[in-house]
Amino acid sequence: MSPRPVVNSAWAQVIRGGAALAAGMGVGRFVYTPILPLMTSGAGLSATSAANLATANYVGYLIGALMGVCAPAAVRAPVVFRGSLITLVLTLAAMPLTHNTILWSALRLLAGVVSAVIFVAAVAALLDHLPDHHAHRVGWSVGGVGAGIALSGLLLLVLRSVGDWRVAWWASAVLAAVLALGSWQLRLDPVADTRAATSGGGTHRWFLALLTSYSLEGIGYIIAGTFLVAAISHGTHGSLGTVAWVLVGLSAVPSAAAWAWLSHRWSRPSLLFVALILQALGIALPTIVEGTAAALVSAVLFGATFLGVATLALAAGTHLRYPRSVALLTAGYSVGQILGPLVVTPLLRHGYHQALILASLIVLAAAVAAAALRIGYPTAERLEAAAGARSARS
Repeated sequence: MSPRPVVNSAWAQVIRGGAALAAGMGVGRFVYTPILPLMTSGAGLSATSAANLATANYVGYLIGALMGVCAPAAVRAPVVFRGSLITLVLTLAAMPLTHNTILWSALRLLAGVVSAVIFVAAVAALLDHLPDHHAHRVGWSVGGVGAGIALSGLLLLVLRSVGDWRVAWWASAVLAAVLALGSWQLRLDPVADTRAATSGGGTHRWFLALLTSYSLEGIGYIIAGTFLVAAISHGTHGSLGTVAWVLVGLSAVPSAAAWAWLSHRWSRPSLLFVALILQALGIALPTIVEGTAAALVSAVLFGATFLGVATLALAAGTHLRYPRSVALLTAGYSVGQILGPLVVTPLLRHGYHQALILASLIVLAAAVAAAALRIGYPTAERLEAAAGARSARS
C-alpha cells in the first residue's frame, strides 16, 4: 500500500483542527451571543446578569489559557483534549436544566476553561504537524471559529419559530457534539514544545505597543461579540440579529487566511491598523445608521476583522522574538475580555447602543497603539543582525 500523500494528510489536519475550533470557540464560546436575546425574553435574564455570565466565561478562558502556559504538555495530551470536548458539550446541554444564575455562571466558567484548552491544543497541533510550506493553511483552520459561529446562527434561525431558549442550548450541544466527533482524530503531540524563546533584545518598545493594542482589542471586540446581536435585535421584529450573526461567522471563515496572505505584501502593523479601524467602524455603524443594510454591513466588517486582528497580532509578536510573546499577548487579550462586559454594565440599563459606542472608541485606541507599533518596526534582517551582534559580544 502506498503512503498517504502529504497534501491529503495536511488537509485532514486542517479540517480536524477547524472542527475543533468550531466546536470549542464558534459554538461553545460564542453561541451565547445569539441565544442571549432568547434568554432575555424567555428566561427573564437581566442585562446585568447577561454581562455577568459573559464575564464568567471570559474568566474561565483566562484560566484555560494560563493552564496552557503553565502545563503545556498536559493541555496537549489527547485525553485532556477529548475530555475537554466532552465537557464542553455537557456544559451546553446543562444550561436549560436550571434558572439559577449562579449555576449558569458556573457552567459558562467551565465552558470557558475547556474552550481555551481546546484552542491551545488545536493550534499547537496545527503548528506542529503542518509542514512549513503549508503554514498558510493554519489560517483556514482558524476560520473554523467563523464556521462554528455561522452554523450555530443558522441553527438558531431555524429554531426561532419552533423552540425557545432551552431548545436553542440543547441544539447547540448537539452541533458541538457533531463537530467534536469531526475533530476527535486530530493529531496531537503530548510533548510540549521545549524550544527556548529567542529574545528580541531591543524590541521591548514595539512589543509594549503591540501588547497595549491587543489588550485594548480584547476589551472592545468582546463587548461587540457579546452584545451585537442583542443591539441589532433590540426594537426590531424578526430575526435580523441572528442573520447578522450568521454573516459575522461567514465573513470570519476566510478572514485569517486573507489577512495572513496580505501580510506578504504589507507590514503587519499597517494591516493591524487598517483592520482595527474597519472593526471600530463596523461596531459603531448600527448606532449611527438605522436599518437592515447598516446592521448587515456592521456584521461583515466585524466578522472580517476580529480573527484577522488575532492572527496579525500573534504573528507580529513572534516576529519581534519577544520571550513568551504568544502567552503574554493571549493573557492581555483575555484580561481585556474580562474587563469588557464589566466596563459596559452601567451603560446597559439604557440599552446596548452606548455600550457599542464605547467599544468602538476602545478599538480606535487599539488602532492608535498599532500605529505607534508601525514607527520603526524592525525587519527580519534587522533582528537577525542584532541577534548576531549580541552573539558575537557574548
